[in-house]
Amino acid sequence: MVSVTQRIKDIKQPRGGYLPIKKFSHIQLSTENELNLDESISPSLIGIAVDYLTRFMIGEPIEEAFRISLNGASRLNNNELKKAKGLLNNIQGLDKMSIVSASQLAGYDTVRRAGPRTYKPVELIIPDDPTIENVQKMVKRSLNFIETYGPIVLSGFSIDSASRTKLITSGDGDFLTEDALWDFKVSKNRPTKDHTLQLLIYYLMVKRSSQYKKHFDTLKYLGIYNPRLQSVYKILISDIPPEIIETVEKEVIGY
Repeated sequence: MVSVTQRIKDIKQPRGGYLPIKKFSHIQLSTENELNLDESISPSLIGIAVDYLTRFMIGEPIEEAFRISLNGASRLNNNELKKAKGLLNNIQGLDKMSIVSASQLAGYDTVRRAGPRTYKPVELIIPDDPTIENVQKMVKRSLNFIETYGPIVLSGFSIDSASRTKLITSGDGDFLTEDALWDFKVSKNRPTKDHTLQLLIYYLMVKRSSQYKKHFDTLKYLGIYNPRLQSVYKILISDIPPEIIETVEKEVIGY
């Protein structure tokens, strides 16, 4: 299996990227309740925890919100799956135990996305108090973002058999509102050309899917939201040059 992110690593993009971030409009949201500077776990794990906890807090069933984590655990062995389900049962909201459990569950995602060889024992994932506070704040920021730009009509959607190719066989999008496809990032820096290409690939692939196509017919924007920086980046799909879409479809995705 080749995921969207794995495929992007093999692509040499033109200077600035296929879809330069400078083409996006930037909206800076309020940054009250500043985040702690130091964190004890990786930004990627924090991003997954913030993403899945946000889905849970807006009412998505917890098994669905953490679906990829559970799938990763199931690919290891029954003991790890049992451990993952125990962590899932600990998640009730944004209390300390919930965030520690969500962060450890996030450690199983790599198995689903990149294979069992990338797995490291999740009990080694120990978010300290400043990290826990940051996750709490970023989930609350994400909920405020959804209240302003939402509602969410679809979350956690995957590339299916109708849209995958020989070059890309898997990928999971974040959130869809009525008029925009959103990708959540918690990087300390503005989005990169890899991030914008990832977003464009999700759009081009999932809109071909048999299951989700109807949701993509009405989209007007592609967007990235970063709850760490409280930054919103948006671009009109109609402003993306047709030749860029054609190139990405053929040379990157393989249509």
